[in-house]
Amino acid sequence: MWIGWVEFDVLLGDVRSLKEKRSVIRPLIADLSRRTEAAVAEVGEHDLHRRTTIGMSVVGADATHVRDVLDRAERMLAEEHPEITLLSARRGLRSSED
Repeated sequence: MWIGWVEFDVLLGDVRSLKEKRSVIRPLIADLSRRTEAAVAEVGEHDLHRRTTIGMSVVGADATHVRDVLDRAERMLAEEHPEITLLSARRGLRSSED
């Protein structure tokens, strides 16, 4: 079994309140979760209006599949969501035998 995760550091567009932030983040997380079938959540920067950290984890039978899912999610954020700027992505990959 392979476990992969990624933390996306995201800069939001023209957001002036935490309420506006939620209105951007919720659909983004739902889209990532639906299209990758992975666990996705806002995991950091809860009190800042224009920044957030989105965490995602994937479990799979082989490392290639896990990497592919993480790559697809990163491309989605970088290319398909003009309302945000992906600043960085930090990844990890582990085998259950580690």
